Amino acid sequence: MTPTRPYLVRAFYDWIIDNGMTPYMLVDATVEGVRVPVSYIRDGRIVLNVAPAAVTSLEMGTSAVSFGARFSGVAQTITLPINSVMAVYARENGQGMFFSDEDDGPDTTPTPELEDAPAIRAKPALRLVK
Repeated sequence: MTPTRPYLVRAFYDWIIDNGMTPYMLVDATVEGVRVPVSYIRDGRIVLNVAPAAVTSLEMGTSAVSFGARFSGVAQTITLPINSVMAVYARENGQGMFFSDEDDGPDTTPTPELEDAPAIRAKPALRLVK
């Protein structure tokens, strides 16, 4: 299976926007391929405001997040490999998703309790009556 991080980043970003909050991303700036203004990096990390009013051309793909932003009035192109995104959270209350290193790739370890379980067939939760 594909990694879940890119899907969760997009979902939490949308959830934060839908609730009228300001989405921030905490980024590991030491990951290869990260393109951010070096002067804003603190302890190998950078926090970015990714609200629609703060960025342009936001693209959240399966391998990277990219957008344009201004830092001290200077336009910059920001590139974040998806595995560099450590968190997506709302500035106002801190709610969001924080990722661990284990979230970097697909988990191919079989789940013992489900390995020998019979297939479960989905049943409709609602019947339409005519």
